[in-house]
Amino acid sequence: MKLKFFNTLSKSKESFNPIGSTVKMYTCGPTVYSHAHIGNMRAYVFMDTLRRTLKYFGYNIFGVLNITDVGHLTDDGDYGDDKITKAAKQQKKQPLEIAKYYTEIFFKDLQTLNIDTPEIIARATDHIDEMLQMCISLVNNGFAYQTEDGIYFDVSKANEYGKLSGDKSGNKAGARVDINSQKRNPQDFALWKIAKPNHIMQWDSPWGASFPGWHIECSAMAHKYLGTTFDIHTGGIDHVPVHHENEIAQSEAFNNCKPANFWMHNEFIQVDGGKMSKSLGTVYTLNDLKDRGFFAMHFKYFCHTTHYRKKLNFTFEALKAANTSFDRVLESLSQHRQSNIKTNVDVLKDFKTQFDSAIADDLNIPLGLGVLHTMLKLPYSISVFELALQFDAVLGLGLNTVQVNAQKCSTIPQSIADIAKARWQFKIDKNFIKADELRKEIEQKGYSIVDQKDSYEIQLLDKK
Repeated sequence: MKLKFFNTLSKSKESFNPIGSTVKMYTCGPTVYSHAHIGNMRAYVFMDTLRRTLKYFGYNIFGVLNITDVGHLTDDGDYGDDKITKAAKQQKKQPLEIAKYYTEIFFKDLQTLNIDTPEIIARATDHIDEMLQMCISLVNNGFAYQTEDGIYFDVSKANEYGKLSGDKSGNKAGARVDINSQKRNPQDFALWKIAKPNHIMQWDSPWGASFPGWHIECSAMAHKYLGTTFDIHTGGIDHVPVHHENEIAQSEAFNNCKPANFWMHNEFIQVDGGKMSKSLGTVYTLNDLKDRGFFAMHFKYFCHTTHYRKKLNFTFEALKAANTSFDRVLESLSQHRQSNIKTNVDVLKDFKTQFDSAIADDLNIPLGLGVLHTMLKLPYSISVFELALQFDAVLGLGLNTVQVNAQKCSTIPQSIADIAKARWQFKIDKNFIKADELRKEIEQKGYSIVDQKDSYEIQLLDKK
């Protein structure tokens, strides 16, 4: 079945034809100065879905995910403090200590979301030499110039600058020239910044003590691991007008060819119909959701209910509805799993064709979920359960962890079943302390938990 993806560069769906036998893919990763919020995490659910879909259809993948631990300033117009440095000063810690701490939390979040992690994790501070050599080359070849505060890319040398966003007016975010600036054009962007004496993170360069800009890291690391032109570049829609536009310009100047054939972007998450806002207290992390009784898979399922290229409106009511729907899927699968009946092969083939067609058409996961829900309404059958697990190779929802054996637990109170479900999720998340606390709570109420390979049973304690 032929895959089609929407390409931000062409503004249309295109048939996917990889360059070689292995799909090469680059994903813009986090700037690790704080906790990633749910808006950030949608980008990695999207990345995960794309990787899983490619594997589902038989492709090999070699992917790179960057970790920005230097160079991302607080203003996209190349002004302000380095975000890592600012956090380090506020918390009275070293920048790399801050980066290490939030990087570990980020990967724990990926694990709880059952994210398929790329093959290469590239930290910016491990690739200073590659970035510096690219910057030197751009200066030597006339694409960049020096000012008092850094090295800037001259966008007038990039004939198609603005082609990704479609805005060639010069009015993009961050495009401004201060009175004292030496920038030639408002859109010119920093490749390298001269460090002030008190700047914590700095390296030697032909221009003195300095540090890399944000955009150069992705071009340098993509070139190192994926070559001059690779298959797919992904990221959030917010990267289009500045970061990815700049990345294309500098990569094309350096390599004399386009960096990626497909540019794919996920839309924003809104909260209660508006932007996430720290001042309004609407910036949520996965831990915030957990504190309200939800788990990572509930959020991932929630993401799957809306196409990745559409805005996703987050409310706790909507998340609760996703929670309920996901639990019904698990309950139905539990019944299918226990059945020895085999469903007609042609019936299952039709459902698989519907599912495959949905995800092959630009990752239409909401339609794929609809196929799954319809299939689960069939008479209970182990065949349905097995096909659902094939679908889960794309969905990544952990559907093999059917949580309660309905036949043996039919007399278990709902309150106990709810605690047991929460305890199982804590175990999946490797929060064993909390899992043990809930196990003890269940035992105090007169029941026990018997764990199996990928599920569990609730039993009444023998009071003899």
